[in-house]
Amino acid sequence: MTATTTTARDRMLSAQAAARTVGLLSDEAKRSALLAIADAIEAADGEIVAANAEDLERGRATGLSDALQDRLRLDAPRVAALADAVRDIAALPDPVGRVLDERTLTNGLTLTKVAVPFGVVGSIYEARPNVTVDIASLALRAGNAVVLRGGSAAESTNAALIRAMRGALEAQGIDPEAIQTVDEFGRDGARELMHARGVVDVLVPRGSAQLIETVVTESSVPVIETGAGVVHIVLDASASLDWARDIVVNAKTQRPSVCNAAETVLVHRDAADRLIPPVVAALQSSGVTVHGDPAVAALASGVVPATDDDWAAEYLSLDIAIAVVDDLDEALAHIRRYSTKHTESIITDDPVNAERFLAEVDSAVVMVNASTRFTDGGEFGFGAEVGISTQKLHARGPMGLAELTSTKWLARGAGQVRA
Repeated sequence: MTATTTTARDRMLSAQAAARTVGLLSDEAKRSALLAIADAIEAADGEIVAANAEDLERGRATGLSDALQDRLRLDAPRVAALADAVRDIAALPDPVGRVLDERTLTNGLTLTKVAVPFGVVGSIYEARPNVTVDIASLALRAGNAVVLRGGSAAESTNAALIRAMRGALEAQGIDPEAIQTVDEFGRDGARELMHARGVVDVLVPRGSAQLIETVVTESSVPVIETGAGVVHIVLDASASLDWARDIVVNAKTQRPSVCNAAETVLVHRDAADRLIPPVVAALQSSGVTVHGDPAVAALASGVVPATDDDWAAEYLSLDIAIAVVDDLDEALAHIRRYSTKHTESIITDDPVNAERFLAEVDSAVVMVNASTRFTDGGEFGFGAEVGISTQKLHARGPMGLAELTSTKWLARGAGQVRA
């Protein structure tokens, strides 16, 4: 079913009203609702794929980038994967009601700190129909209503997905107003969502650095910032060639259009002769354009000279920047200057350097000897993710169910008064 209210503000107020009932649903009721949503998405796969084809055709005509087209694209297997992700979320433990702290005061008053839903979760994003399903499902599992602004690039796809999800809720006897979209109101809808303080409890932007910056600076609703991914891999002097080559290629090429794909590789000078030629060759054989500093260009052919802009680039494409650094100190300084504090990894056989890297790098996820592509809610066992937070308040890193709850103190007394 589709929403029938006439303004963006009406939609958000309807979500707020629905949140009061959704927040009281039992674990089993929320689980059943999500399983019904998964079934409804699968049943509507033909409609969803057809709507997505309309969006893709319009995107190609308007010059939508290849990276955004890849994020936008849904085929039957991807729709099935969306449904499976919803089932994974349904199988997760209910985050609501978890006891986080409890104590009894000397006067006999008992205090219990519990996890509770936020209420209404908003999200502004672009060309990412998977986010429509992921955020709605995670929000509902945590007892929240949701208001979505998915952008014009995916408007037809998002409308089809939201129809399926709202219909599933209604069939389960749950208020379908718990899933709202303000897409049809365009930028005005996004603006109203950012200014809906007191109705929307928290706002999560996902997309380009420009979109995120706009939401962070303009919103009066509290924002959980998800950042762009200028992601680094450091190849230490002791790095194994096999690990260095396999991890860099995987981190760059497994899906280059996503925020956890590697964008810059820093190679210790003592390992440059040994590592750069085979790593560059492996990248190039996978279709990657290597942007390198003079030291890299001297060791490998076909390297495009890197400019200062390359070190700050989130390519989201089959491009990567590679530089030679004198030591770990220089690598850490480079990361401090250019990192967006998303994910960084070091490939090393030196336990001292590994632990130093883990301790000194100030990013949401810091890795040793692993591909940065593992920074993902599904890979971390969250079922799906709301986003990858690069801020330091409330949530950091891949955000799952626990990050979509707040807390409440429950005080139980027997007539106590404060002296």
